[in-house]
Amino acid sequence: MNDLRTLAGFAAPYRGLLALCALLMLAESAAALAVPWLGGRLAGALLPGDGGGATATTTILVAMLALFAVQALLRFANAWLSGGASERIVADLKVRLYDHLQALPLAFFQQRRHGETLALLTRDVYVVGDYLSGTAVSLVPLLFTVAGALLLMFRLQPSLTLLAMIAVPLFYLVVKIAGRRLRPLAAELQDEHAAAIAIADENLGLLPAIKSFTREPTESARYREQIGRVLRLTSRQLRLQAALGPALQFVAAAGIVALLWLAGAQLAGGALTPAELVSFLLYALLLTRPVSGLADVYGRTQSARGALVRLVRALDEAPEPPAHAGATLPPVRGDIAFEGVSFAYPGRAPALANLTLRIAAGETVAIVGPNGAGKSTLVHLLLRFHERSGGTIAIDGHDIANVSLASLRRQIGVVPQHVLLFNASVRDNIAYGRVDASDAQIERAARLARAHDFIVALPDGYDTLIGDRGVRLSGGQQQRVALARALVKDPPIVILDEATAMFDPQGESEFLDGAREALAGRTVLLITHRPASLAVADRVVRLEGGRVARGPLAIR
Repeated sequence: MNDLRTLAGFAAPYRGLLALCALLMLAESAAALAVPWLGGRLAGALLPGDGGGATATTTILVAMLALFAVQALLRFANAWLSGGASERIVADLKVRLYDHLQALPLAFFQQRRHGETLALLTRDVYVVGDYLSGTAVSLVPLLFTVAGALLLMFRLQPSLTLLAMIAVPLFYLVVKIAGRRLRPLAAELQDEHAAAIAIADENLGLLPAIKSFTREPTESARYREQIGRVLRLTSRQLRLQAALGPALQFVAAAGIVALLWLAGAQLAGGALTPAELVSFLLYALLLTRPVSGLADVYGRTQSARGALVRLVRALDEAPEPPAHAGATLPPVRGDIAFEGVSFAYPGRAPALANLTLRIAAGETVAIVGPNGAGKSTLVHLLLRFHERSGGTIAIDGHDIANVSLASLRRQIGVVPQHVLLFNASVRDNIAYGRVDASDAQIERAARLARAHDFIVALPDGYDTLIGDRGVRLSGGQQQRVALARALVKDPPIVILDEATAMFDPQGESEFLDGAREALAGRTVLLITHRPASLAVADRVVRLEGGRVARGPLAIR
């Protein structure tokens, strides 16, 4: 029932279009139900002494031709409209899912492979969209055809029709048996498809490492093995789905043969005319098509359930608060206070344990310590990428838990260790920090970051495309662009998270010289392992075991 409500919710914006598709299918089914009746009339016209001669035969044949033309037009219109409906539903689902994924906290993505999330957008939405616009909509016309054929057969010969209906429990039994195998198979297949996408996504991102360690054959074999698992499961699923329809069709056909044998006795006894027998036979044959179609609907439903479960699971994840929910944090000086802050990642020891740290406005504080001491976690909590489990974090006395994410993050500039740049121009990457930045502001930020000189030396200057993740720039150039991007919004608080990790000693010295000017008057958190970076710090704080360490400084 929950699945039905979810599907109805996805289809709701397009219910008018889907209803039109269903009406076209119903009209096509009605046309199909008229064919056996015309077939019986044609048989009556052709039998000696029964019909109206050549004129009646011609009229019936013309009517049948017109009926077939109407069916063809209805089928064309339905295919066109249902295809459009599918694309619109998929587009809507993609945008809805993307917006939701973008709103989720980082913890959601840290606990999943990137490719598994991509599978939701690249496969699962198509499975659900095609099911809604095609399979689900076709259910009503199929049932209409079954009911119409049985009703018209009942009018021709009630007793034989009642006998035909005895086979219904047998149909249900066959479907039930197949369903027990299709449901878990469909879920497993969805997972294996997601795993294949995850491997491809991960390996393409790690291609330099794969090449440097000459692991191409190994990774190719791993991907080939995964695709082999997908292929084997797909083959099993197709075999079951392919067998289900013919099996039910055979059961229905066997019943028709039995009905014809009984109908022969009815014909000999005069209870049926030859024309009625032909119509009865054609209705019985027509009945096998929707029976097979219903089996196909059942198989596709089981396949769609796996994709639907994955989509619903992702959409049920609790998002971050809306960007503008909460009080607006006014322009701040940059006084930061961590009071008794605690935090733990799921299934792990606490990353921060009752940490207290105060940073004065305009102060540059170097945060040092061993890996896993909680340095980056401190930054993530300040940006509310994660929510603390205890204590308070305040900026200028404002508890950041009570302010809007937009107003908080707008006043903090971040230069991460692993620079995240877009496949766009240098100008666009710097302006990403401030959408309304003018060319003069972009250039000023680049000069502050000591990036202007190398930028103007690029082939197209600020309009040079830098490739995926800035691959066409050196590591140091990427860091300078990232610093310019952080500075262009003129934030009172700046976080440099291992920002000099990509520099050689001379480059680090030049970067830090530029940073002194760029960071003057701002509150700076400098996460570092490198002693040279401490030269710009007013104070050094060492973390160990999620707490501020006491005693002599030890940089590792």
